[in-house]
Amino acid sequence: MPSDMPSGKTPGRRLVVVTGGTRGVGAGIAQAFAEEGDEVVVCARRPPQAPPDGVKGAKSLKGIEFVPLDLRDPPAVRAFFGRLPRLDVLVNNAGGAPYRLLAGADAERHARVIDLNLVAPLTASLAAYDLLKRARGSIVMIGSVSGTRPSPGTAAYGAAKAGLENLARSMAVEWAPDVRVNTLVVGMVRTELSHLHYGGEEGIEAVSRTVPLGRLAVPTDVGRAAVFLASDAAAYITGAGLLVHGGGERPAFLDAATVNKEE
Repeated sequence: MPSDMPSGKTPGRRLVVVTGGTRGVGAGIAQAFAEEGDEVVVCARRPPQAPPDGVKGAKSLKGIEFVPLDLRDPPAVRAFFGRLPRLDVLVNNAGGAPYRLLAGADAERHARVIDLNLVAPLTASLAAYDLLKRARGSIVMIGSVSGTRPSPGTAAYGAAKAGLENLARSMAVEWAPDVRVNTLVVGMVRTELSHLHYGGEEGIEAVSRTVPLGRLAVPTDVGRAAVFLASDAAAYITGAGLLVHGGGERPAFLDAATVNKEE
């Protein structure tokens, strides 16, 4: 067995795989499981980088191993899971998309977004199924509010996330009672790259004011929710979608209406 793969089970420790777990939300998820005492393997195309000042990343934590893997390469994904001695939890986190209007690119380019955000989690889940069934483990899909509302500029991403949540529900029924499958429906998250999306600190603060809880999520918020869904406390939860969005978005019509305004 390669030296970069876990070799044996430590009593009381689960083996958790987090795809795309080298930065942002994925690093927060890996951190949360590591802090629970789990053995964590993160896989992505590129290794983790040293986190910026004030951002705690996976590289700084004990109990986390990195394995290079392109989730869009099915034979490589099957080989990766085939080398694991066991698996208790799979977190399908890898994904994302650039801002791209539908008419601004051809269908093939949009299809690549769907491949990463929907087909890759299906590929990983199928490759992991036998190990998870043996452990009576669980899968946590990282979904998005983009899958439940219009997503102009990221339409293919939103469509993929909608499909991912539906896939998880079907998977939960087909694979019960051996494997639980749930989805975290995640809203806006403040990561080391948020300034690029929201226009710096001023933009982040302005966007935060649109969230009922008054702030964007941080990666560990998502991580703790993932730990919960994979825990014994959620043993009777499968096929569910847990909203992690700070209360969502204030409906625009409330601000547009001219009645019931507070003085």
